Amino acid sequence: MTLSAAGDAESIENASAQEGKSATGYSWYVLTVLVIVYILNFIDRQIVSILAVDIKADLGLTDSDMGFLGGAAFAVFYALFGIPLGRLADNWNRVKLLSIGLALWSLMTALSGFARNQVELTLARMGVGVGEATASPTAYSLISDYFPKRQRATALAIYSSGLYLGGGVSLFIGALIVKAWNDAYPVDAPMGLVGWQAAFLAVGIPGVLLALWVASLREPVRGAMDGVATASSPTPFRAFVSDLSMIVPPFTIWGAWQRGPAAFLINIATGSAIAAFAWWMIKLTGNLPQWSAVGFGYYAVFSWASALRARDPATFKLIWGTPAFICTTLGYGLVSLAAYALSFWSAPYAEIVLKLPKAELAFILGANGALSGFLGVIIGGRMADALRMRNPAGRILMIILGVVGPIIPIWIGYTTENSTLFYTMNFVAGMLGATALGAAAATTQDLVLPRMRGTATAAFFLGTTLVGLSFGPYMVGQISDLAGTMVDGKLVGDLRVGILSLIAVAPIALGLLIAAYRMVPSAERTLVARAREAGEPV
Repeated sequence: MTLSAAGDAESIENASAQEGKSATGYSWYVLTVLVIVYILNFIDRQIVSILAVDIKADLGLTDSDMGFLGGAAFAVFYALFGIPLGRLADNWNRVKLLSIGLALWSLMTALSGFARNQVELTLARMGVGVGEATASPTAYSLISDYFPKRQRATALAIYSSGLYLGGGVSLFIGALIVKAWNDAYPVDAPMGLVGWQAAFLAVGIPGVLLALWVASLREPVRGAMDGVATASSPTPFRAFVSDLSMIVPPFTIWGAWQRGPAAFLINIATGSAIAAFAWWMIKLTGNLPQWSAVGFGYYAVFSWASALRARDPATFKLIWGTPAFICTTLGYGLVSLAAYALSFWSAPYAEIVLKLPKAELAFILGANGALSGFLGVIIGGRMADALRMRNPAGRILMIILGVVGPIIPIWIGYTTENSTLFYTMNFVAGMLGATALGAAAATTQDLVLPRMRGTATAAFFLGTTLVGLSFGPYMVGQISDLAGTMVDGKLVGDLRVGILSLIAVAPIALGLLIAAYRMVPSAERTLVARAREAGEPV
């Protein structure tokens, strides 16, 4: 029997052996706690959306500045630290890591309330990104060890519903706190804080207490649900520090030199090319923070991937060396680009363009986003699992729906002057876009071995953050500024044009996902054989 045939046979036997396993009551309890954590995660992340108009006015910022604060300022550090923290999740106690991360990002959210300028707020948002980078690698890995493969997309979809619930609740809570604070303290507020600053404090502090609850969860046996029980590393922090050095210059250059002159020259050449592109974009747009952060992020990812190839060829092979994984990640990354942009800009758009009162739009858009996202991600997860039973690439069809489904609702919703139609189309676009997440997450988890799941999650979130979150809010803000006009010496952007520009990314995403649809079945079928070829002892 050939190596490939042996791997195929073993994969089939292993799948059959695990077919009868089901999640326990404690599994669902853990999932409930993780959903609550993810809700708080997105409250802390997305509350800046409803505060955007107030922050912009107080700090004298433009739409592109706000797009940076709502996107790359958080996203680059979230994505980059997700790499070493994802590896730490593969090697250390995931419950402890999540509780520490939750306490950190909650503290940095609270510190955002003391920001007095763009630099201070940027630094605080970077800290939130570092803390939140622990969340999904640990949660995805825990869920994969508490739920069998046949229930995994459903469980991941339920977990992902926290994204929409938290994003929706953040609008309502933020508007409520701003109004209550400003009404109570029109002048002489405590510590000189205004409403948007008080909102950051109010949502940040409870997370520190929630971290204690998370710490009480049980750590499951890694890989047992898949019949591939895997022990944790005896030296988890050695790998963490090593991975951290792979993404932080100048350690990246030194690491490349240690791998040989060729690796060193490639690293220098790639870094120089990225720096030149970032400099050109800075000159073109005038936005130094955005393109400096993006350039740093993409260089760090290249350095990490190069080092991973040398140090862990099996993991590199199953992630970066698997076109099905790359196409799925980038295809969903473009879905998330539109989703993140809409979630950030819909409230400012309604307040500025449609002249809707903050309290009304926050309540309706918040409930809208929470319900539409929850329904979309749950329905999408269930449908993805059902399609997967009939077709090895069936889940990709749900991601494609997340690309094409929102196009018409976005066009109608952001060209109408009717507020009811705007809210309705925003709901439909959000629900259809959300159907893709559970399918994309489960697909990437199924394309790697259990010990690689934290790293695979980090790589997956590179697509959703360095592609989606880094560029979605910023792209809308930048195009809004370019299409805007000067009024009384101040730039007034055109958010309608900025948001409608999101439709242009759909053809690119569709092309990537069609390619993924064709490649996923073979990639999953040959998983074990390809891992062995790369040196994995399985």
